[in-house]
Amino acid sequence: MFTAKDIKELMQAKPFTPFEIKMIDGSSYEVANHDAAFVSRNFIEVGTDLDADKIPGKVVRCSILHNTQIENLEAA
Repeated sequence: MFTAKDIKELMQAKPFTPFEIKMIDGSSYEVANHDAAFVSRNFIEVGTDLDADKIPGKVVRCSILHNTQIENLEAA
């Protein structure tokens, strides 16, 4: 089980390593950079539909309780 603190540590890591959050319903969301998500106590809000400059067009709110896996991705 992951906590907000665990995810916050990933977000603040230097150098930042992109990661993917996998949810209990099978959906997954890529966090491409440290500006692509916001962590609160119970949720992580992830920017999706990134444009060429990595600016999100949408935001998805994910319950940390329903997060099943976090996987590091290779940096682009």
